[in-house]
Amino acid sequence: MIGNIDEPTPMVNVGPRFNPSPDFSLYVKLERVNPLGSIKDRVALSMIQHLDIKEGQTLVEPSSGNTGLALAALCNSLGIPVEIAVPERVPEEKKMLLRLLGVQELWEADDNLCPVYPNEGARGLVNGLVTSPAYAGKYVSPNQYENEWNVMAHYMGTGPEIWKQTEGKINYFFAGFGTGGTLTGVGRYLKEQNPDIKIIAIEPTRPDHNLPGMKRITGLPAQYVPKILDKSLVDEVIPVEDDAAYHTGIELARKTGILVGPTTGAILYAAREIAKINSGLGVVISPDDAFKYLGNYAKYL
Repeated sequence: MIGNIDEPTPMVNVGPRFNPSPDFSLYVKLERVNPLGSIKDRVALSMIQHLDIKEGQTLVEPSSGNTGLALAALCNSLGIPVEIAVPERVPEEKKMLLRLLGVQELWEADDNLCPVYPNEGARGLVNGLVTSPAYAGKYVSPNQYENEWNVMAHYMGTGPEIWKQTEGKINYFFAGFGTGGTLTGVGRYLKEQNPDIKIIAIEPTRPDHNLPGMKRITGLPAQYVPKILDKSLVDEVIPVEDDAAYHTGIELARKTGILVGPTTGAILYAAREIAKINSGLGVVISPDDAFKYLGNYAKYL
């Protein structure tokens, strides 16, 4: 069952060993409990339900792994052929899972996890497949960077869950820049309930980072920012170094037993900095778990 208002994904208070700030309650929303292990299960389901795909066509999508895994699983259940394009530096664990799911083609693009332009890397590869006359309309892409159903998955699901789980007491929401769907959907919903809620976005400090699924937005020309991202909802942007993200993920595991991916580590690092100088209740989105990143974590252990 993919997280929904009636059966939400769990929220866990990380406790004083990890968050020693007495006036700030810090919760982690564990999206790893979705069937394919990430928050992207919500997005994939929402996009597929509203995708016009005809018999004989193949679904193709650029992904740092999690959206690809969710789409592959859903397509398998519906009998839809699927191909996924990933950056070469996506963790090997994710590539192995995509192969296990039997994607017809696993395209590997250039090595940049965070391409600047939509015509670069995996996004550029998929755009070429979809628009090329040589393929005669064979390919259809949900295009998570521009698909409003990405946003709606969070506006109708993740946001209401958080509001209900915190009994409306949430003061801060923390999530990473990626496609923009989570920040926009959850941010829009929460701001409608209480405009004083602060929406905090986290991004890598550099474009050449090693935080799969995250994107550096600061400094990007407007035409290259994901189209579904509503930056007006964001109250503050906090950059985080790779090392800080990985070390924070390890610290969480060793102080709470909760295993999260490095993106969650980055978000938690920023949230804890906010907690040091503020009071209230904050919710951190944890997009997935540690098991898809064991090779990445290895150099920090």
